[in-house]
Amino acid sequence: MNPEIKNLYKKFGDVSLFNDFSIPFTEGTITCILGPSGCGKTTLLNIIGDIIAPDSGELAGFRNKSVSYIFQDPRLLPWKTVRGNIEFVLGNDMPAEERGKISGQLIKLMELENFADYYPSRLSGGMRQRVSIARAFAFPSEIILMDEPLKGLDVKLKLNLIRIFSRMWQADKRTVIFVTHDVDEALLLGNEIIVLSHPPVKVLTKKNIDLPLEKRSLDSDSFKELERNLMNALGN
Repeated sequence: MNPEIKNLYKKFGDVSLFNDFSIPFTEGTITCILGPSGCGKTTLLNIIGDIIAPDSGELAGFRNKSVSYIFQDPRLLPWKTVRGNIEFVLGNDMPAEERGKISGQLIKLMELENFADYYPSRLSGGMRQRVSIARAFAFPSEIILMDEPLKGLDVKLKLNLIRIFSRMWQADKRTVIFVTHDVDEALLLGNEIIVLSHPPVKVLTKKNIDLPLEKRSLDSDSFKELERNLMNALGN
């Protein structure tokens, strides 16, 4: 069953953020959500992740699914190593050998083999975010929520993280809902791209991209046209 938000209402003070708002998601794909600041992108993730309660509405196909969350801040445990942070979410019920195997595979995928025994304080910001992403994939979740995890990174580092994330997702195609303010991020990662309006929130446009992640180029004519369409929608 594809997850879907139906007839969502959420108000903060006098501001009606969501007013009879509905949106479907496609299972096993990456949905990128764009929108102006303050339009409720993060609030939407927090409602899906059961961090914030809606005033009313139905979250069909979400409540019975486990969720991983990747924040803008990596939020690693400072007293655990890279390997320890990843294995932490696997729980002690899993045999140590199996935990080690899973963490080792993810460390390799994230290109962190030489840093497995480092503590977060010795890692760069980009490396810490890689550990955060690996930890989210380690947890046996069905849905991964991402709240602008690439914000503030330089372009080269951002593109490298997108490449690594794409490779990890190809190996384990979970449902991903990725909130971003960056159109290029959405174009390089999203199977579906949704643009939201100012409150009360409406869906302004929805674009599907069928091209495999590894074959995408921002320099292609089709992607330049798609970027113009998304930027025009964001300007409304």
